[in-house]
Amino acid sequence: MENQPRESLGSRLGFLLLSAGCAIGLGNVWRFPWLVGQNGGAVFVLIYLVFLLLLGIPVMTMEFAMGRASRRSPLHMHRALAPGRPGWAWHGPVCFAANYLLMMFYTTVCGWMVLYFAKFATGQLSGLTPAEVGGAFGGMLGDPVLLCTAMALVVVLGFFILSMGLRAGLERVTKAMMLLLLGMMVLLAVNSCFLEGGGKGVAFYLKPNLDHFLHAEGGPGRVCVNAMNQAFFTLSLGIGSMAIFGSYIGKERSLLGESLNVTLLDTFVAVVAGLIIFPACFAYNGGETGAGPGLIFVTLPNVFNAMPGGRVWGTLFFAFMTFAAFSTVLAVFENILAMTMDRTGWPRQKACAACCGLVFVLSLPCALGFNLLSDVHPLGPDSGFLDLEDFLVSNLALPGGALLFALFCTHRFGWGWDAFVAEANAGKGARIPTSGLARTLLRVYLGWILPLVIAVVLVVGLVDKYDEITTKLAAARQAELQKAAEPSAEADAP
Repeated sequence: MENQPRESLGSRLGFLLLSAGCAIGLGNVWRFPWLVGQNGGAVFVLIYLVFLLLLGIPVMTMEFAMGRASRRSPLHMHRALAPGRPGWAWHGPVCFAANYLLMMFYTTVCGWMVLYFAKFATGQLSGLTPAEVGGAFGGMLGDPVLLCTAMALVVVLGFFILSMGLRAGLERVTKAMMLLLLGMMVLLAVNSCFLEGGGKGVAFYLKPNLDHFLHAEGGPGRVCVNAMNQAFFTLSLGIGSMAIFGSYIGKERSLLGESLNVTLLDTFVAVVAGLIIFPACFAYNGGETGAGPGLIFVTLPNVFNAMPGGRVWGTLFFAFMTFAAFSTVLAVFENILAMTMDRTGWPRQKACAACCGLVFVLSLPCALGFNLLSDVHPLGPDSGFLDLEDFLVSNLALPGGALLFALFCTHRFGWGWDAFVAEANAGKGARIPTSGLARTLLRVYLGWILPLVIAVVLVVGLVDKYDEITTKLAAARQAELQKAAEPSAEADAP
């Protein structure tokens, strides 16, 4: 089962766009611009880029190297690279489970994008008041049949594309989709920047603002932590999502250089997303943006309704969002599929059918968590299945997995430094230093400092989540006490 001939991608462009498509996701659009605006504009961007260089690129290079050297999916690559160290093999199944967890909520959110693309294309949101736009989003979440249908469409279409083959299906579709995505982004950004009043949004977004930086909530230290977290999570590292594409390429290009290229594409999308959002919000919404689903499904539809040609621009925006979400879905589906084929020996089409059914069933709790299962709060008041699944992936699987990849690639009790560097440096392009002071410093950094920083990201994320949950529980308890005290207060009244 593990010795089947390995499929390969047809071009370097396909590899870069597939890897970038996996990294480019909804966090680039509904979180990064908001973080930039709230944390000092260009000051935050510069800090973010530094952490991207120090954290993201090294771990991505490690994932690519492990995939290319082993020619295996994440399920079996530890065993292939360090056969005498079976203690590492357990991380493969954890990666398998984490990819499923990610898709258990991401397919539902991708379905939201498809539905809003259809709403704008057919004019269903045109002419609505802000309250009606908010009601439309709430109405969509409250419809279990609609959400499950949209999620099923994403799942079935995704695995149908993958069943066509690595090159004929995944690579061909992703290349076309990513090129269209980048083109639409540029068009949307140019339109937003030239809106009357849009210049204020550009200045708010990118002009260095030391006052925002120094007086941000939590202070400059919290801004740096926010930049570090975003730099780490934006590339979806730690669950083998990049390693699988490393297993599909040859040794013509060095992996450090390829990691730089993928990271540049991801950063371009994140920065340009802000150039779409902030100028438009300043031109038509008084600069109010917010973050997360409220930004995408309430604030921006109201902005599009207020601007000339808003139906066209809204349709184009949600086409871009659909492509961004679906590119990640396809990439992670391929990882799930590759691990299934490595485990069972099934052909691609049979594995697609099995994975399609399993992903659909596992995604139902998230789709139903906003309606039929809305009374279930796994992480305290106001939480749902999406929050639980996102927490398990973002706060545990990603940083925990990246920590293990860093240790495995740089220490003798894993794959080892020399083997990792030899694989990463094979081919043309930027290389990791192999001699002199630069080698010594880099080995100390990657082997000891980087794992420590990742461990800090992991702990800070868990502490923040704990504080968030306990705060909500305390608030809910206080509300219950106040409610219980109201009848007695009325009874005591003369």
